[in-house]
Amino acid sequence: MKIKLANNLSNAIRLSLGLVCLFSSTNFVLASSSDKRALKTSQASVSPGAIQTSKLQVDNVCKKIAKKLGSVHLSDCKNRGMEASGGHSVGGLPIIVKEYGPVGNRTPTAKVLLIGGIHGDEYSSVSLVFKWMKMLDRYHSGLFHWKMIPVMNPDGLLQKKSQRMNKNGVDLNRNFPTPNWEAESHKYWVKTSRNPRRYPGTAPLSEPESQWLANYIVEFKPDVIVSIHAPFGILDFDGPRTAPKNFGPLQLNLLGTYPGSLGNYAGINKQIPVVTIELPYAGIMPKKHEISSIWMDLVKWLKTNSGEITHQAEKDETPTTPQSRVLKTAEASK
Repeated sequence: MKIKLANNLSNAIRLSLGLVCLFSSTNFVLASSSDKRALKTSQASVSPGAIQTSKLQVDNVCKKIAKKLGSVHLSDCKNRGMEASGGHSVGGLPIIVKEYGPVGNRTPTAKVLLIGGIHGDEYSSVSLVFKWMKMLDRYHSGLFHWKMIPVMNPDGLLQKKSQRMNKNGVDLNRNFPTPNWEAESHKYWVKTSRNPRRYPGTAPLSEPESQWLANYIVEFKPDVIVSIHAPFGILDFDGPRTAPKNFGPLQLNLLGTYPGSLGNYAGINKQIPVVTIELPYAGIMPKKHEISSIWMDLVKWLKTNSGEITHQAEKDETPTTPQSRVLKTAEASK
């Protein structure tokens, strides 16, 4: 199934690039000893001989993504400077990352980790990340340090029939180490009548994808994590700071802290704010004005919780056009 993606995310997205908040890095808590044990002892299996050289990995997975999603052209991925992160799926596909890091001698004011496609059948969550990377390619000034992961679960996405889980049949968003994981994750799975789409795995971080992401969070130390999902059409939040009430048409509706979820692991236990944007449809993007209003409200919340953003910061990351000036005025009046 291919999805049709809006061609123009509007200049509201340009405004947002200059307004992402500065969350105190002191909120980040390093991996606990139990996390480290899980990282060392997890027995994630990888297909023998599946790991290739970095460039071949990236080119290969880009071709597969472009073939799968009509909204993502091969050039959007292959010519974007994507890198093989060193992480890989069960089937040996690379977890690709695009970094928008420091520029010149400028010290970035915040680190933002943005994740799409942790569930392989949520196509819109992948496509949206590629659109935002296209904007950053044009306007990144080094004010913020971005790391973008468009496809966290490549095996799930790129199967002939995409699936929520990874190739081992594990729901990666239930596989992170949270308190009393063994008992709580089993209890929750039984409560879902052992739904295979919710299978948490045999142990925390049993999968190479979740294992890599846990290490990556420790390494990067993001100030905020934005995770894109579908299709509930709501807004979810875990961690410190005041939760936003709505992002555009998406209203706050806390889904709870499930055993092994990224929100529970990073937001509750690591005290890194985790914003979960649940798009209304997995196979259809929101309308243009909805995309803009969701992003603008996200930016407004980030501003409110980060203190003053200087006029110079806005100036650096926001193109000066008549339309952008109108969007600035509208955003400021909210």
